[in-house]
Amino acid sequence: MNGSGERVLWVMRILSAIALLVAGGIHLYLVFDGVGGILGVFFVLNAVAALVLALGMIFLKGRLLQIATVLSLLFLIATLGSLLLALTVGLFGITETWDFTLVPETVIVESIGIVILAITTVLVFRRSPAVQPAR
Repeated sequence: MNGSGERVLWVMRILSAIALLVAGGIHLYLVFDGVGGILGVFFVLNAVAALVLALGMIFLKGRLLQIATVLSLLFLIATLGSLLLALTVGLFGITETWDFTLVPETVIVESIGIVILAITTVLVFRRSPAVQPAR
């Protein structure tokens, strides 16, 4: 990848990290807003996973970055999928409604995050290992 290609990849990595942090932050906010029980535990785990993946998007290189991008993309797909299941047929006995705190915003943030991470994943996998700068 040339210099401008590397800059584009860095921008996409940063946007990916931001999307992960916002999605995780929403879940952590909901815990502090009163979501408890097993759902609260899942939301805390979601926030921790989002933070770890966001850090991976910024600091990892090579094969580990490839793994982090794929895991991040799958993470947001699973998170959005879980919410959509809870909104429709229920998930683990939990049903959700569109008027609950931050539900529409979460769908928007996670959908945008999926698009960003899909682009980032493609860019990371298209990067030739022979052209990667040594650091």
